[in-house]
Amino acid sequence: MSVTEAPPAPPARAGARKPSIRRRLVPYWLLLPGILWLLVFFALPMVYQASTSVQTGSLEKGFEVTWHFRTYWDALAGYYPQFIRSLLYAGTATLLCLLLGYPLAYLIAFKAGRWRNLVLVLVVAPFFTSFLIRTLAWKTILADGGAVVDVLSTLHVLDVTAWLGWTENNRVLATPMAVVCGLTYNFLPFMILPLYTSLERIDGRLHEAAGDLYATPATTFRKVTLPLSMPGVVSGTLLTFIPASGDYVNAELLGSTDTKMVGSVIQSQFLRVLDYPTAAALSFILMAVVLLVVTVHIRRSGTEDLV
Repeated sequence: MSVTEAPPAPPARAGARKPSIRRRLVPYWLLLPGILWLLVFFALPMVYQASTSVQTGSLEKGFEVTWHFRTYWDALAGYYPQFIRSLLYAGTATLLCLLLGYPLAYLIAFKAGRWRNLVLVLVVAPFFTSFLIRTLAWKTILADGGAVVDVLSTLHVLDVTAWLGWTENNRVLATPMAVVCGLTYNFLPFMILPLYTSLERIDGRLHEAAGDLYATPATTFRKVTLPLSMPGVVSGTLLTFIPASGDYVNAELLGSTDTKMVGSVIQSQFLRVLDYPTAAALSFILMAVVLLVVTVHIRRSGTEDLV
């Protein structure tokens, strides 16, 4: 046999058989419950809402599919301030959650030691109570004449926020700042947990190697820790921004008529005005806008890996 000639293939074993059809179908049978769940509780409601968005009529006379796509334009033209406000509040809350959550996740992953489990329990402790109760508690925290407002007023923080248009008349409640505070508090655990998971996976020997190469702590963080934790940053920002952009509880309980978000409008159209086509159209517009923002964010982050 020449040098370039490939060796002969080994003979097939006499007892080797192809997997049976039943065995090949096992993975699909295991996926079937999840697929059915998505179809019944996600795909079918989406199709129903899509058909509702192109209907015309009223609750008394009934709704009929007339392919009235102008509902989307009317909904966007009539409520674009609420869309802009929702994205602004959600983006601000997401940024605050990242600034607050990253140091805490870093401390839990690398510095907590034997207290790590306790701190993690404290992070998820707000989930032990109702979302509504947690938000109502902020009405007491930010109440006029309370300790928080007095401290912020003494430090002249409210003067700065009033100049920015986030507070007014030395009060926080019923202002944009109150809504953002509620969003930040309620969704902060969604930021901390993915960040902690991503940071906890980083091999400590990489930090030691960076130190051996005379890298300063700041350089180690910038060159090693931050790039390796980007999947957690992306996951945390998505888990925070997506629900915050469609939230209406914080805007209803902590805000005013001037701080209504698009979630409040959708809830009102569905339950009070009973204009189902407009509510469905607003929902799909919000979904499209959020999907566009998320796609751009993932591509600009430089990573498609999620925790």
